Amino acid sequence: MIKELVTDEAALSTPCEPATADDAQIVEDLVETLGSIEDAALIAANQIGQAKAIIAFIDEDETTCVMLNPKIKRALYPAKQEEQCLTKEGTSKVTRFARVQVTYDELVDGALVPRKRDCADWIAVLVQHGIDHCKGKYV
Repeated sequence: MIKELVTDEAALSTPCEPATADDAQIVEDLVETLGSIEDAALIAANQIGQAKAIIAFIDEDETTCVMLNPKIKRALYPAKQEEQCLTKEGTSKVTRFARVQVTYDELVDGALVPRKRDCADWIAVLVQHGIDHCKGKYV
């Protein structure tokens, strides 16, 4: 179901709980909500009112990817930049890495399956922004 975006700073600044296999509906809602927003590339569960560590993003192949419990394990080539967010006015100055290795869970047939992904450039930036949301960093 397409959900309304949350803009409440207190809600977005609260660290998210780990996601479980029982969060399939949140995953579905995230994917549908992301697909409904023109030019959006990333959304986190707390942006639709669910304090779970889940992000969804559009990758370089225009495929929607979902990561549950994402964590950065390695980061290379930091740079300062400005970013925008779906749920915050204006831009924020942040340091982002051009390459990151991320571990996460994927929901497959009702179970969480551990995965690892190397991300570069734009996708690396998206994933870092999403992980910041999961940590309650209001960037």
